[in-house]
Amino acid sequence: MLTCKDQDVWIKFLEFIKKRISESEYKNWFSHIKVLDLNENEITLQVPSIFVQQYILDNYKKDLIIFLPTTKNGDLAINFVIKENKKKKIISPTLPAAINDRDETKFNTQYTFDNFIEGPSNQFVKSAALGVAQKPGKSFNPLFIHGGVGLGKTHLLHSLGHYIRTHHKRSVIKSITTEAFINDLVANLRNKSVDRMKRFYRNLDVLIVDDIQFLQNRPNFEEEFCNTFEALINQNKQVVIASDNPPSHLKLSPRLIARMEWGLVAHMGVPDLETRVAILIHKASLKGVTIPSDVAFFIAERIFNNVRQLEGAINRLAAYSRLLNSELTKELAENILKEMLSFTPQKKLSVENILKSVASFFEIKASDVRGESRLKKIALARQVAMYLSKELITDSLQKMAASFGGKTHSTLLHAWKKITNEIKVNQTLQKQIEIIKKNIEA
Repeated sequence: MLTCKDQDVWIKFLEFIKKRISESEYKNWFSHIKVLDLNENEITLQVPSIFVQQYILDNYKKDLIIFLPTTKNGDLAINFVIKENKKKKIISPTLPAAINDRDETKFNTQYTFDNFIEGPSNQFVKSAALGVAQKPGKSFNPLFIHGGVGLGKTHLLHSLGHYIRTHHKRSVIKSITTEAFINDLVANLRNKSVDRMKRFYRNLDVLIVDDIQFLQNRPNFEEEFCNTFEALINQNKQVVIASDNPPSHLKLSPRLIARMEWGLVAHMGVPDLETRVAILIHKASLKGVTIPSDVAFFIAERIFNNVRQLEGAINRLAAYSRLLNSELTKELAENILKEMLSFTPQKKLSVENILKSVASFFEIKASDVRGESRLKKIALARQVAMYLSKELITDSLQKMAASFGGKTHSTLLHAWKKITNEIKVNQTLQKQIEIIKKNIEA
């Protein structure tokens, strides 16, 4: 049994850290930790999960070293023990049909990796999804995919599910929208069958969740999802999540955000012109329609923010082509799709447009780019935004610099020169800037 003196060391650390972090951080990361054993050479701590263990080591190691035992090399001498959830083993009958049916997730047969059109804006996220499908639970876990509406997130989720079901036949997969998960939980609460629902979800091999943003401002449902998420991750079961925004931009608890950022966060951007043309031609071929290149470019130049709209345009053109038994021309496309096409000239490009595109690409806030932060990621984003402003906008340097929180024109000019020199030797940065440019111009 631990003595009061042994416990004092940990209590003093808690008192110290409590003054330096918020109440919610303390509650999330330290309130559930218990001291199991402590001597001069080592301390044994019981933590709720592997997430908590890694988080406190990553963020509070320097503070822990002040109070807790260390090795001869100066490293922390902590032995972590993951708390086991003590549950009675229940030999239950076959789950009701309502729950068994959920196991048979239906995937859209048109959504596979083979017919997903790659481009600069989605190549990375497609590769990440394929890597997860090939080795579920062993590569990127969780995988968090984010991007605007109609850019292909759902296509990738279904592709991933198809691949796992084909190549890992024994894996139990569940693909569900956040809204459906909430409705599922409400129904089981009403039927007093929550325990059966928990057993079902926590015994999955792969959980795919779309539209996680709908969990915002719903703390009770968020808590149950977070517990399910954690249970699966701790068993090395694969979790894939999709959203319209990165985790840091969602109004969710720090606990859940930290867990979603634990694996790989991949952004899906707006496809460039060439990719949109390729999508149109591919979708047309699936419908048995031949679309001339000039017609494809005509449509792609006027529908540029949404892949679903491109697919809708092809569906409409295919129907008219068959009914009228006529070839597709630009005139026919313009007549049939006139309410879908954008003929209005693009608005004059502004620094604000560039700030938003750069912030979205680097997954930070536009206000951070304007601000004074010297964090490496933010500083690079600021320099890229200044470089693009000088390259793409004809306003005076003084006027453009003022849009960056009152910076001087010499600061903007310095950033432009630095990025100009950097992209000559840094191909990765060059490609990143090309992607941002295309997103701005789209």
